[in-house]
Amino acid sequence: MSTWDLQNVEKDLIKAFNEDSETQLLKILKNNSFLFYELYSRKYGISPNFSEISFGGKFRCDFAWLNDNSSGPEWVLVEVEKPKMKLFTKKNEPTSELNHSIEQVKSWDRYFKENPLEKKRIFGAVSKFRYILVGGTKEDWQTESAVKWRAYHNDTSTIEVRSSDVFLRPLKVAKEKFGELWSFEENPKSLKHSELEKFWTEYGYMDFWRKAL
Repeated sequence: MSTWDLQNVEKDLIKAFNEDSETQLLKILKNNSFLFYELYSRKYGISPNFSEISFGGKFRCDFAWLNDNSSGPEWVLVEVEKPKMKLFTKKNEPTSELNHSIEQVKSWDRYFKENPLEKKRIFGAVSKFRYILVGGTKEDWQTESAVKWRAYHNDTSTIEVRSSDVFLRPLKVAKEKFGELWSFEENPKSLKHSELEKFWTEYGYMDFWRKAL
């Protein structure tokens, strides 16, 4: 028996896309960790993801998780926008919505660089951050100008930009190769921000890095 009700997940996900609802999409993501499958750089032995990480009194990222690399803890911070967020103007320039989203993620980076003690308090230890912004449809990202813009952006920026379809494709994995999701089954839902400190405090991997960084 599946950990998730795949039929309902697919139905709700398509509804969120059709209605261009960020709120509905976030709710579905919180309850179905396997939808992050493509965004995890390692698919097995994953760490749980945490939702709504607040910091600085005015900032909040939608999701975050730890990559426990041998080179040090890499924390992945994700911002999710509307599935059909308008990306480019008729002049093939980034829209104000896209620019605003990018600036929002940049503000996280600035905050943590200016407040290293807060970074340590929230995450225990950080070797580096990986920032991911998700928004817009695959079709909108596949125009020639959008492809060139994103290729340049992802090559020169610390913020990785992905289309919202990154959450649709794991459904195919779930249907055809469900065994690939065993690690996500161990962490089927997002945990709350309040559980983050307990996680890294009790995780032995972090002991060395909390002293070293």
